[in-house]
Amino acid sequence: MFADASLTTRDGVELVSRVWRPQGNGPWPALLMRQPYGRALASTVTLPHPDWWSNHGFLVVVQDVRGQGDSGGSFRGFSVEAQDTADTLTWLREMPEVNGRIGMYGFSYQGLTQLLGPPDCPPPDCLAPAMCGLHEREHWSCEGNAHWWHLGLGWGLQLACLQARRRGDHAAWEEMRRSLEDGSYLREGIRLLERHDPEGMTLRWLKQTPEHDSEWIQHSMPHRWLQQPMLLLGGWWDPHLRGVIDLAEQARAAGGRPELHIGPATHLQWWEDSSRLLLHFFQRHLTSPSNAATDDLVAGDINVRLWDLVSESWCGPNDHQQDPNRAAIAPSTGALVDQPWHLCSQGLACLESEEGQILSSAPDHAGRVVIVHDPWRPVPSIGGHLSPNAGPCDRASLDRRSDVAVFTGESLKEAIALSGKPKLRILACADQPGFDLCVALSRLPLGTEAVQQLSTGLLRVRGQEALRLCEREVELQSLHATLRPGDRLRLSIAGAAWPAIGINPGEPAVACAAPSSDCHVISIALHLEMAQLSMLPLLSPQAMGTPAD
Repeated sequence: MFADASLTTRDGVELVSRVWRPQGNGPWPALLMRQPYGRALASTVTLPHPDWWSNHGFLVVVQDVRGQGDSGGSFRGFSVEAQDTADTLTWLREMPEVNGRIGMYGFSYQGLTQLLGPPDCPPPDCLAPAMCGLHEREHWSCEGNAHWWHLGLGWGLQLACLQARRRGDHAAWEEMRRSLEDGSYLREGIRLLERHDPEGMTLRWLKQTPEHDSEWIQHSMPHRWLQQPMLLLGGWWDPHLRGVIDLAEQARAAGGRPELHIGPATHLQWWEDSSRLLLHFFQRHLTSPSNAATDDLVAGDINVRLWDLVSESWCGPNDHQQDPNRAAIAPSTGALVDQPWHLCSQGLACLESEEGQILSSAPDHAGRVVIVHDPWRPVPSIGGHLSPNAGPCDRASLDRRSDVAVFTGESLKEAIALSGKPKLRILACADQPGFDLCVALSRLPLGTEAVQQLSTGLLRVRGQEALRLCEREVELQSLHATLRPGDRLRLSIAGAAWPAIGINPGEPAVACAAPSSDCHVISIALHLEMAQLSMLPLLSPQAMGTPAD
């Protein structure tokens, strides 16, 4: 059963919550979620309904954040959450139905509200932030010096619709909702946000320069909170994965012992066992805290579990792999760290799938490839972590386009584990003052025509710098995949990933947005003599409890 309750913050704003109580007599441990989407929803798009939690003995509190739902005040995004979280924790600790033990849970915005609190605020007993981060640029809105276009506009309009409904502006709600349904938000989204939510956080992000870090807010988590038991959930196809990994590193550096699970998940679709993973975490730390420390980790270690994208099974640094075709590898290392691979083409990598090559040693004549980006028919984004259809995909048809340069390796003689952050270093320039490098790393399974996309990444270059031939670095989304004997590795490079990112017009004075008459055809020259594909560690050796070299 549930009932609504409210508290008054120190500055006089009423925050409204819905409370689900277990049957019987308390007091009980409490689970708190603070979110902007309406307390009745309770993040059931990915998480169990509060009834499920209360049936397992937890008092559950789902709160409308300031300025959303029925809570008072004005919604200003992340800026006021730290103090409101502190006031809510104080209120919960004073409830007679709460036994003094509190855990926080939720993902995305509901993950961020777990991370922010005043330095002097006593922390919750444990936290389970999923798919979130602390840096507004790196973890919420940009990648490779480009704004998230589809995601940024879509989320901004969702928040703006909530505000329109709150003030009773049904016409504004209909206009924005219709743009999301028919796809016109990709062209009209900025104008709609300026009209209906001009002070919104996401509009501010879309108007900030992604290259200038000084313009962006990086939030901080109190040191004592980082030391608390923490369960971090991430997805290989989630845009906030970098934020989750950074949180694990920060907790480790503070002396915490976080658990990190990265699974086969997009932002809104998780793996089946994630609910029970969360339940067991809260039972260990809230119901039976004396039994919580059951592993042999020491302070500063990270307990890591990774989903292998090829074998479709879980693994960790101490697992004994039973499949002889899988290479055992710790998440702190990568097969390409010490031996980067090289690219080679004599100019036909955009037209012949086998002409561009990935080689284990540097060729004598690596060659050069020119990619022509036509904004009339930009290369679409597909699958991955930023596109509208995020997740696993077969990109074989995309790689057949003549504006995608394709480099393919030979059949592997033995299993190779790719674990970490792929990085491409390449000499590149363009004939216009602006270009993009949109890169995909894929697996060609033995005996099929499929191209299994494993990871994507991008780099945007703007201004006169784009005309100069120099080394560019593109860091791709982290991955964990064990390639099998007979498989082949492929790297694909294009000049667009629409609508994951807006079109680079090749003109610095024009904002990057939808294709328009202001966009130029851009020729991108790739000089391959220094091109290298390598693998950065997923986590530092110190995070894994192993000594650095």
